[in-house]
Amino acid sequence: MTIKLDPLLSPDNHVVLLIDHQYLQMLTVRSHETSEVINNVAALAEAAKIFKVPTLVTTAFSEKQDIVKDLADATSGQIPIDRTTLNSWEDPRITDWVEGSGRKKLVMAGQWTEVCLAMPVLSALAEGYEVYIITDASGGASKEAHHMAVQRMIQAGAVPMTTWAYVSELQRDWARAETAPAVSNLFAARGGGFGQGLRWQWQLLSLVEGTR
Repeated sequence: MTIKLDPLLSPDNHVVLLIDHQYLQMLTVRSHETSEVINNVAALAEAAKIFKVPTLVTTAFSEKQDIVKDLADATSGQIPIDRTTLNSWEDPRITDWVEGSGRKKLVMAGQWTEVCLAMPVLSALAEGYEVYIITDASGGASKEAHHMAVQRMIQAGAVPMTTWAYVSELQRDWARAETAPAVSNLFAARGGGFGQGLRWQWQLLSLVEGTR
């Protein structure tokens, strides 16, 4: 398949935006288990780091609430862009960063889904960007609010994905030895039951760090 016909995401054709994964919003998420959203957004950021995908983290009123620690650790060295706007797409620092990347595909997650994610997604779509939303790394104030926001974004043209589908799409081939060990370790650390299965397999095969 030629690059022009390839419908999948690759490390060099998109950027990642992670919007407002902060403590107050996280405490009010009711669409998912809080631990699930934290784990998934951290995995998303860690995957982007493995594949060297440009990633931007944003906050709102950060003097009152930090981003969650797992995400902060995964994006250490980056100072989030802090805003007052509900729609992060209305902050020129963010749109300038996206435009400066030269990439037209955006992968986005945020909370609340119905506000801090939906607004910039709709705005980016209106400007011609191709937007992918990571639904399980985003959370809403209720299951209905999350679901309705996802449906609204899909109807506007956004493409829904989940965290591990994203990670797998970037790796795509386990023969890609440059990233395969780090991705395997990411699955082991944050991949739930599948990750525990990997650890058990490594135990049975007596594999140690750096040899698998």
